[in-house]
Amino acid sequence: MRIANLAAVIVASVALASAADNSLLIRNVTVHPITGPDMDNASVLVVDGKIEDVGRKLAPRAGARVIDGHGLQLYPGMINAATNVGLAEVEAVRDTVDLDEIGMFNPEIRAEVAFNPSSEHVPVVRAAGITSVLALPSGGERGGRGGAVSVITGQAALMHLDGWTWEDMAVRPSAVMDMLFPQIQSGGGRGLAALLAGGGGGRTFQEEERQYHEKLKQISTFLEDARRYEKAKASPTPDFRPDIRLEAMLPIIDGRKPLFVRAQRERMIKDAIAFADKEKVKIIIADPQEIGSTGALLKEHSIPVVLGKTMALPLHEDDPYDSAYTLPSEFYKAGVKFCFGTFDVEFARNVPFEAAQAVAFGLPHDEAMKALTINSASILGAGDQLGSIEKGKSADLILTDGDPMEARTNIKQMFIAGREVSLESRHTREYDKWMKRP
Repeated sequence: MRIANLAAVIVASVALASAADNSLLIRNVTVHPITGPDMDNASVLVVDGKIEDVGRKLAPRAGARVIDGHGLQLYPGMINAATNVGLAEVEAVRDTVDLDEIGMFNPEIRAEVAFNPSSEHVPVVRAAGITSVLALPSGGERGGRGGAVSVITGQAALMHLDGWTWEDMAVRPSAVMDMLFPQIQSGGGRGLAALLAGGGGGRTFQEEERQYHEKLKQISTFLEDARRYEKAKASPTPDFRPDIRLEAMLPIIDGRKPLFVRAQRERMIKDAIAFADKEKVKIIIADPQEIGSTGALLKEHSIPVVLGKTMALPLHEDDPYDSAYTLPSEFYKAGVKFCFGTFDVEFARNVPFEAAQAVAFGLPHDEAMKALTINSASILGAGDQLGSIEKGKSADLILTDGDPMEARTNIKQMFIAGREVSLESRHTREYDKWMKRP
């Protein structure tokens, strides 16, 4: 009997400890669900890393941690929908940069496998209120190592910014397939981009155009090879051999994953839409730097967009000075679904401020917050997991003393999958060090 009683006590103690570890109640805060109206003096209950309930009169579970956030704001963690975080550390030190593989087609490359959980950039980005990033397997430069021009650069991964290993951090491994869409170099290909692409810097427009169409043909042939491979795999013969490159393309030709198509100019966007129609593949337009007449086309085809930096110079020298600032507003007015990314590592923490710049130039504030949260999650295929404060979603939360798009706002606490995450970074350590200088 004593043994049975002792066992019962142990079980109860373990259950209580489990509740304390896995349950959290944040109360007396203004909750910004993003997908619904704001709630004053509300609470959010978190159990086992997920949001269990949102309301005004929630009771904590036995042993749960309770945080009283009186006067503070609770937002879902923000998402940078295009970065090189975790894959690049110091640009000048090649051994710390795992981007831009050799070869035109590298669909088998998986960014999550190379993601460095110990990167110094992770806590720096986190401190700005960003809980997840899309890690891209390419910097987007046309002409990788040795002058090789990559078109399909590999599989980008949606990663949490907390965890011991890349397996812990992966939200959606291989979320999208990164693709640098071919382009005709302006000025007859006489610039640095043409030199990097191995063009010799002296090609005429006709030569550029011929190479452009040749590259499109090569891409179409590669997709056709993947379709043939799929058929051969369904009814394998004795001489069938697996091909990791073509295997990686199967989710693309089946429509299960989109191509993340880098297309900056109006003509490139139109060509990318025509290409997607012809090949029957899903696409996301990434880093467009002008909209031109593409808004209606994108809306008609339900193609979302990942916008790059708004705090940038105009694309053309005769463009208005604020063309980059107003671009998100133009996509919004066209009815195109969009989100924000920085397409780099060094300024990945600034994505909330890129959105804020757009608000100052016509983008509604609510739409900017959606673009940093639920739109990013939805476009990257994780709308049922991240991006809003709703029951059943991952408890990626930031507790702030103001609007997270304001530079003066402080992130007081952060939770990723229900775990409180340190907001310390090399920046805070340096600040503390020099503030204590004798």
